[in-house]
Amino acid sequence: MAEKRLQLMKESWKQSAGKVLETYAVEKRTGLTEQEVSRRRTRFGTNALREDSSASVLAILVNQFKSVIMALLAAASALSFAFSQWVDGTAILVAMFINAAIGFFTELRAVRAMESLQKLDRVSSRVRRAGEEIEVGAEEIVPGDIVVLKSGEMVTADIRLVETSGLQADESALTGESVPVDKHTGILKEETPLAERSNMLFKGTAVTRGSGVGVAVATGMETELGFVASLVKEAEEGTDPLEKQLNSLGKRLIWVVVAIAAVAGGSGVIVGREVLLMIKTTVALIVAAIPEGLLVVATVALARGMHRMARENALLRRLSAVQTLGSTNVVFTDKTGTLTENRMKVAEIETAGGRYELQRRNENEGEKFVRGEDEIDIGGERELHELIRTAVLCNNARLPQEEEEREKLDSDADYLGDPLEVALLEAGESAHVRRSDLLFEKPLEREVAFDPEKKLMATYHSTGESYLVAVKGAPAAVLEISSRIRTRDGDRALESEKKEEWVRRNESMALRGLRVLGFALKEVDTVGEDPYEHTVFLGLAGILDPPRSDVRPSIEACREAGVRVVMVTGDQEHTAVAIGRELGLIAEGEDGVVHGDDLEDPEHIDESERARIMRAPVIVRATPKQKLDLISVHQHEGSIVAMTGDGVNDAPALKRADIGVAMGRRGEQVAREAADMILTDDSFSTIVTAVRFGRVIFENIRKFVLYLISGNLGEIMIVTAASLLGLPLPLLPLQILYLNAINDAFPALALGMGEGESWVMARSPRERSEPILTRILWLATIGYGALIAVAVFGAFLLMLRMRGVEQAVSVAFLTLAFARLWHVFNMRDNRAQAFRNEITRNRFMWGALVFSSALIAIAVLVPGLSKVLSLALPDLTGWLVVAGFSIFPLVTGQAAKFLAGRAKWG
Repeated sequence: MAEKRLQLMKESWKQSAGKVLETYAVEKRTGLTEQEVSRRRTRFGTNALREDSSASVLAILVNQFKSVIMALLAAASALSFAFSQWVDGTAILVAMFINAAIGFFTELRAVRAMESLQKLDRVSSRVRRAGEEIEVGAEEIVPGDIVVLKSGEMVTADIRLVETSGLQADESALTGESVPVDKHTGILKEETPLAERSNMLFKGTAVTRGSGVGVAVATGMETELGFVASLVKEAEEGTDPLEKQLNSLGKRLIWVVVAIAAVAGGSGVIVGREVLLMIKTTVALIVAAIPEGLLVVATVALARGMHRMARENALLRRLSAVQTLGSTNVVFTDKTGTLTENRMKVAEIETAGGRYELQRRNENEGEKFVRGEDEIDIGGERELHELIRTAVLCNNARLPQEEEEREKLDSDADYLGDPLEVALLEAGESAHVRRSDLLFEKPLEREVAFDPEKKLMATYHSTGESYLVAVKGAPAAVLEISSRIRTRDGDRALESEKKEEWVRRNESMALRGLRVLGFALKEVDTVGEDPYEHTVFLGLAGILDPPRSDVRPSIEACREAGVRVVMVTGDQEHTAVAIGRELGLIAEGEDGVVHGDDLEDPEHIDESERARIMRAPVIVRATPKQKLDLISVHQHEGSIVAMTGDGVNDAPALKRADIGVAMGRRGEQVAREAADMILTDDSFSTIVTAVRFGRVIFENIRKFVLYLISGNLGEIMIVTAASLLGLPLPLLPLQILYLNAINDAFPALALGMGEGESWVMARSPRERSEPILTRILWLATIGYGALIAVAVFGAFLLMLRMRGVEQAVSVAFLTLAFARLWHVFNMRDNRAQAFRNEITRNRFMWGALVFSSALIAIAVLVPGLSKVLSLALPDLTGWLVVAGFSIFPLVTGQAAKFLAGRAKWG
């Protein structure tokens, strides 16, 4: 498909308009005949993006059960049913289906990027056919159609322009270009990148000014938009790190289960125990080895994280996305609308009187003009006032008239006109120069539309006896037609040396990432006089899409958290570098810029070039394919990548990244559908909040996994040791299952509700390969399990000698129950204080401990239940033994934490 698309289009921008018309066998004035349209539609198909079938509800449901843990739980349930453990088997099934239900309803609205791309096709176009201009549906356009476009219309095919009149197009959604692009009909070089093909219009973009006529050179999936759609489809959506880690943990548990069955069952039979009893004990141990509550607790913890993040303006499409973002170590971010406000603003103005900056007073106040460090009164600055007046007069944009109306606006769509002209009007508002007032005093008599070749525009305004001509355009073009310059002491001759000085000023402003416009004026006697001769030069205005005020602190917070932020944009290098420097992405004196073309062949990049790409904080002129390659390069090096974006061109990368983050307010629908997380406030700072939530969530998951498995391991050690020593079983199968139902639910769930410690963002991100339980944590798990086993086994032996088997089993049951409850306090961070930490501050934990203690008491106090569980009410000695031995794992664990923390932190 890609080769066919290139074959259709590769000649279009490098050949003349006449040659393209000849290639497509069409006349500009008459267009195609209906017969030829029908023939070409049969050959090329409809002008629509290919529609893929949506994931069915059943498929989404089935996906919830595709994990090793789910398979182990299903096996445990089956074994329970096989040996008539109906309550146990049913309880495990309920846990499975609760987890599946939460995941199912959360992920029901899965990624449907192709569907949202289809919405871009539901517009109409005007075409010339058989000598008549008619309106047809976008899907009816065929290659060779002559398409007529004007301001405000969507482009419905890839079009080679053959006529233009002041034509500009907004291509930011496709290319990342932050300002509208001037269009012409000239010939370009074959190697011209997509963002610079100024004789082309592309499907899915919009005409912002002027009019044009062109020939459709590609339709449907053969367009640039179709190519992006194919990338979205082909982009692999990898398994989440959390899913991989849980699956890895599940696989390890399989071997644990096999070993338990072999050792415990075999040893029991060897020492002469009843075979049926050992079979039931083996089943109980297998169930004990599997933390039934793991998936439920993980799902609930993630779901709570989702709800909390929704309150912080971040909507998650998948449960595990919040944890994934927490482990991210590289954030690729789009520039326009994410790091910047996506609204052009006049940043500075240079006149003969000096350089002025336009700065915001306070967050809720207007803007002020500043020269140096001092605010100036614009009324006393003649040159500045006249430049602003000229910029407002020579303008086709419109601002809302009423302040109330303006406060309701939330997008550029509410402002009519070229964003650059809107910025000039807003600067006029700051100087109390309004277009409506000026036009009342100096009515518009004539307009000379912007000429892409001359790069100039002019308007004539009546002053009563003469006419004021306001001119704006490219600085070089304005300087060329100017013979004088306005100064505080009057107009002076603009000599060639002075013009060269202003050219250098223009270049300096451009290097700072500003879009620069020049301004001039003159007075004439009639509206028929040439506007572009002997004008008076007024100065330059530098316009910039300014950085969002909250971004730089957020980038610094990411840096402190060990997360690299990389700007990836389709915009020009000067603009991107200026924003990068202002936001602190690029240090002074550092280059740090990589061009998208450097990513053309990522599989054959040498090591030095790969290292340069990995270090680069700014990537410019990046195409959708190059963004995919960039993500692949970083993922190949082990990075966990988050990608932010808002345009069609970002959709494939959003899907390929470990987590895609789309803008909710300004983002295209296709970008939102391809993403895992949507920022409803379009704020980069929300990502920092999400990173913190993600890290806290993972730490919580790690804590309750450690808590659950260490407790279950202690149970296994107890029963296995008794079997090997030929002693009575300290714990019976149903007792183990009852305790697991208590301890695998409430305390573990409370651990998942933890708020995290304050230093969670001071840690470096985890490595991609780091499992939930590292080698050190596995050793801790075994150690904690051994502590619990020693405590329970010690209490059992003591009571066996003092009171006999029945009391010994009951004391062992209670010791294990309370030892596991108190063990939850061992889950605190080593750096945290023993009595003031995230565990002790967790109100859910205290509720869980009280509720679980009540359930344990019920087990021995309620006659019916105690009989089923084969428990007897201990005497005072038994309760003292329970109290003394159950506290042993907590005291020992806290002592070990104190020593470990002192050794590491001093």
